[in-house]
Amino acid sequence: MSMLLRTSTARATLRNASTISKIGPASVPFTRGKATLPDLPCTYPTSSRNPQWFSLTPHIDDYGALEPAISGQIMELHHSKHHQTYVTSYNNATEQLASATASESPTAQITLQPLINFHGGGHINHSLFWENLAPKNSGGGEPPSGKLGKAIDQAYGGLDGLTKVMNAKLAGIQGSGWAWLVKDTETGAIGVRTYANQDPVVGQFKPLLGIDAWEHAY
Repeated sequence: MSMLLRTSTARATLRNASTISKIGPASVPFTRGKATLPDLPCTYPTSSRNPQWFSLTPHIDDYGALEPAISGQIMELHHSKHHQTYVTSYNNATEQLASATASESPTAQITLQPLINFHGGGHINHSLFWENLAPKNSGGGEPPSGKLGKAIDQAYGGLDGLTKVMNAKLAGIQGSGWAWLVKDTETGAIGVRTYANQDPVVGQFKPLLGIDAWEHAY
Protein backbone atom coordinates (compact mmCIF):
# COMPACT_ATOMS: atom_id res chain seq x y z
CA MET A 1 0.00 0.00 0.00
CA SER A 2 1.64 3.19 -1.16
CA MET A 3 0.65 6.59 0.18
CA LEU A 4 0.96 10.20 -0.91
CA LEU A 5 0.64 13.10 1.48
CA ARG A 6 -0.17 16.73 0.76
CA THR A 7 -0.21 19.70 3.11
CA SER A 8 -0.56 23.44 3.19
CA THR A 9 -0.09 25.36 6.42
CA ALA A 10 -3.41 24.09 7.71
CA ARG A 11 -4.33 21.00 5.64
CA ALA A 12 -2.64 17.83 4.34
CA THR A 13 -3.49 14.80 2.21
CA LEU A 14 -2.56 11.16 2.42
CA ARG A 15 -3.27 8.62 -0.28
CA ASN A 16 -2.88 4.86 -0.15
CA ALA A 17 -3.14 2.57 -3.18
CA SER A 18 -6.86 3.15 -3.40
CA THR A 19 -7.60 6.37 -1.51
CA ILE A 20 -6.81 10.03 -1.94
CA SER A 21 -6.96 11.77 1.42
CA LYS A 22 -6.85 15.29 2.76
CA ILE A 23 -6.05 16.10 6.39
CA GLY A 24 -8.09 18.91 7.81
CA PRO A 25 -10.52 19.93 10.53
CA ALA A 26 -13.87 18.18 10.52
CA SER A 27 -17.16 19.19 12.08
CA VAL A 28 -18.79 15.96 13.17
CA PRO A 29 -22.53 16.54 12.73
CA PHE A 30 -24.49 16.14 15.93
CA THR A 31 -27.61 18.34 15.66
CA ARG A 32 -29.62 18.97 18.83
CA GLY A 33 -28.29 15.78 20.36
CA LYS A 34 -28.96 13.73 17.20
CA ALA A 35 -26.29 12.53 14.83
CA THR A 36 -26.86 13.30 11.15
CA LEU A 37 -25.12 11.87 8.11
CA PRO A 38 -22.88 14.55 6.55
CA ASP A 39 -22.31 15.33 2.93
CA LEU A 40 -18.90 14.32 1.65
CA PRO A 41 -17.03 17.59 2.33
CA CYS A 42 -14.48 19.14 -0.01
CA THR A 43 -15.29 16.55 -2.66
CA TYR A 44 -19.00 17.19 -2.96
CA PRO A 45 -21.30 20.23 -3.07
CA THR A 46 -22.33 21.71 0.27
CA SER A 47 -25.94 21.19 1.21
CA SER A 48 -28.11 24.11 0.15
CA ARG A 49 -30.25 23.66 3.24
CA ASN A 50 -29.66 25.03 6.70
CA PRO A 51 -25.90 24.53 7.35
CA GLN A 52 -26.79 22.96 10.71
CA TRP A 53 -28.40 20.09 8.80
CA PHE A 54 -26.84 17.72 6.31
CA SER A 55 -28.36 15.78 3.43
CA LEU A 56 -28.29 12.02 3.80
CA THR A 57 -26.85 11.38 0.36
CA PRO A 58 -25.50 13.70 -2.30
CA HIS A 59 -26.57 13.11 -5.90
CA ILE A 60 -25.44 9.68 -6.98
CA ASP A 61 -23.19 11.08 -9.73
CA ASP A 62 -21.08 12.88 -7.11
CA TYR A 63 -19.95 9.60 -5.57
CA GLY A 64 -17.71 9.05 -8.58
CA ALA A 65 -15.53 12.09 -7.85
CA LEU A 66 -12.67 9.93 -6.55
CA GLU A 67 -12.59 7.53 -9.48
CA PRO A 68 -10.46 5.71 -10.52
CA ALA A 69 -8.90 5.61 -7.04
CA ILE A 70 -12.20 4.64 -5.41
CA SER A 71 -15.25 3.53 -7.39
CA GLY A 72 -18.46 5.50 -7.08
CA GLN A 73 -20.26 2.29 -6.09
CA ILE A 74 -17.91 1.74 -3.15
CA MET A 75 -18.25 5.38 -2.06
CA GLU A 76 -22.05 5.15 -2.16
CA LEU A 77 -22.01 1.93 -0.13
CA HIS A 78 -19.54 3.23 2.43
CA HIS A 79 -21.22 6.59 2.92
CA SER A 80 -24.97 6.07 2.44
CA LYS A 81 -25.18 2.54 3.85
CA HIS A 82 -22.40 1.90 6.37
CA HIS A 83 -22.09 5.41 7.81
CA GLN A 84 -25.87 5.77 7.85
CA THR A 85 -26.07 2.61 9.95
CA TYR A 86 -23.76 4.13 12.56
CA VAL A 87 -25.85 7.32 12.63
CA THR A 88 -29.16 5.47 12.98
CA SER A 89 -27.88 3.03 15.59
CA TYR A 90 -26.22 5.78 17.63
CA ASN A 91 -29.43 7.80 17.70
CA ASN A 92 -31.46 4.75 18.70
CA ALA A 93 -29.03 3.89 21.49
CA THR A 94 -29.03 7.44 22.88
CA GLU A 95 -32.84 7.43 22.94
CA GLN A 96 -32.77 4.16 24.86
CA LEU A 97 -30.17 5.63 27.21
CA ALA A 98 -32.41 8.62 27.90
CA SER A 99 -35.22 6.23 28.82
CA ALA A 100 -32.92 4.15 31.00
CA THR A 101 -31.68 7.29 32.75
CA ALA A 102 -35.23 8.49 33.35
CA SER A 103 -36.15 5.12 34.83
CA GLU A 104 -33.02 5.26 37.01
CA SER A 105 -31.82 1.87 35.78
CA PRO A 106 -28.03 1.67 36.15
CA THR A 107 -27.95 -1.80 34.60
CA ALA A 108 -29.71 -0.64 31.44
CA GLN A 109 -27.49 2.44 31.20
CA ILE A 110 -24.30 0.39 31.53
CA THR A 111 -25.57 -2.16 28.99
CA LEU A 112 -26.12 0.57 26.40
CA GLN A 113 -22.68 2.18 26.71
CA PRO A 114 -20.86 -0.26 24.36
CA LEU A 115 -23.45 0.42 21.64
CA ILE A 116 -23.12 4.18 22.07
CA ASN A 117 -19.33 3.98 22.02
CA PHE A 118 -19.25 1.76 18.93
CA HIS A 119 -21.81 3.57 16.79
CA GLY A 120 -20.88 7.04 18.03
CA GLY A 121 -17.24 6.26 17.33
CA GLY A 122 -18.15 4.98 13.88
CA HIS A 123 -19.92 8.25 13.14
CA ILE A 124 -17.01 10.37 14.40
CA ASN A 125 -14.38 8.32 12.57
CA HIS A 126 -16.20 8.31 9.26
CA SER A 127 -16.98 12.03 9.42
CA LEU A 128 -13.22 12.62 9.77
CA PHE A 129 -12.56 10.10 7.00
CA TRP A 130 -14.70 12.08 4.51
CA GLU A 131 -12.81 15.24 5.46
CA ASN A 132 -9.58 13.45 4.48
CA LEU A 133 -10.71 12.66 0.95
CA ALA A 134 -10.18 14.81 -2.14
CA PRO A 135 -9.73 14.18 -5.86
CA LYS A 136 -6.50 15.27 -7.51
CA ASN A 137 -8.15 18.27 -9.13
CA SER A 138 -9.01 19.52 -5.63
CA GLY A 139 -5.55 19.05 -4.16
CA GLY A 140 -5.61 15.37 -3.22
CA GLY A 141 -2.42 13.35 -3.50
CA GLU A 142 0.06 16.22 -3.18
CA PRO A 143 3.23 15.57 -1.13
CA PRO A 144 3.47 17.10 2.35
CA SER A 145 4.95 20.51 2.99
CA GLY A 146 5.04 23.15 5.71
CA LYS A 147 4.95 22.19 9.38
CA LEU A 148 3.48 18.76 8.73
CA GLY A 149 6.13 17.94 6.14
CA LYS A 150 8.88 18.93 8.55
CA ALA A 151 7.29 16.88 11.34
CA ILE A 152 7.14 13.82 9.08
CA ASP A 153 10.77 14.28 8.06
CA GLN A 154 11.85 14.52 11.70
CA ALA A 155 9.77 11.59 12.92
CA TYR A 156 10.06 9.18 9.98
CA GLY A 157 12.84 10.48 7.74
CA GLY A 158 10.32 11.42 5.07
CA LEU A 159 7.07 10.30 3.52
CA ASP A 160 8.38 6.88 2.55
CA GLY A 161 9.23 6.18 6.18
CA LEU A 162 5.76 7.20 7.31
CA THR A 163 4.23 5.04 4.58
CA LYS A 164 6.13 1.96 5.76
CA VAL A 165 5.10 2.49 9.37
CA MET A 166 1.46 3.15 8.46
CA ASN A 167 1.30 0.07 6.24
CA ALA A 168 2.87 -2.12 8.93
CA LYS A 169 0.38 -0.86 11.52
CA LEU A 170 -2.54 -1.47 9.16
CA ALA A 171 -1.32 -4.99 8.37
CA GLY A 172 -1.34 -5.77 12.09
CA ILE A 173 -5.04 -4.99 12.50
CA GLN A 174 -7.15 -8.12 12.80
CA GLY A 175 -10.74 -7.65 11.68
CA SER A 176 -11.91 -4.06 11.66
CA GLY A 177 -10.10 -1.02 12.98
CA TRP A 178 -8.29 2.17 12.05
CA ALA A 179 -4.74 3.43 11.71
CA TRP A 180 -4.39 7.12 12.52
CA LEU A 181 -1.69 9.70 12.09
CA VAL A 182 -2.07 11.64 15.32
CA LYS A 183 -0.57 14.58 17.15
CA ASP A 184 0.31 14.23 20.81
CA THR A 185 -1.27 17.29 22.42
CA GLU A 186 1.16 17.14 25.33
CA THR A 187 4.42 16.85 23.41
CA GLY A 188 3.45 18.13 19.96
CA ALA A 189 4.95 15.03 18.33
CA ILE A 190 3.21 13.14 15.55
CA GLY A 191 2.86 9.37 15.49
CA VAL A 192 0.89 6.43 14.11
CA ARG A 193 -1.57 4.65 16.36
CA THR A 194 -4.11 1.91 15.74
CA TYR A 195 -7.58 1.62 17.24
CA ALA A 196 -9.82 -1.44 17.32
CA ASN A 197 -13.25 -1.51 15.72
CA GLN A 198 -14.68 2.04 15.83
CA ASP A 199 -12.84 3.37 18.87
CA PRO A 200 -12.29 7.11 18.22
CA VAL A 201 -9.11 9.06 18.86
CA VAL A 202 -9.68 10.91 22.13
CA GLY A 203 -7.81 12.25 25.11
CA GLN A 204 -4.13 13.00 24.69
CA PHE A 205 -4.09 12.53 20.92
CA LYS A 206 -5.57 14.62 18.11
CA PRO A 207 -6.48 12.79 14.88
CA LEU A 208 -4.85 14.12 11.71
CA LEU A 209 -5.59 11.38 9.22
CA GLY A 210 -7.37 8.06 9.50
CA ILE A 211 -7.38 4.97 7.30
CA ASP A 212 -10.32 2.61 7.65
CA ALA A 213 -9.11 -1.00 7.68
CA TRP A 214 -12.35 -2.44 6.29
CA GLU A 215 -12.47 -3.66 2.71
CA HIS A 216 -15.45 -1.43 1.89
CA ALA A 217 -13.24 1.62 2.50
CA TYR A 218 -11.20 0.98 -0.64
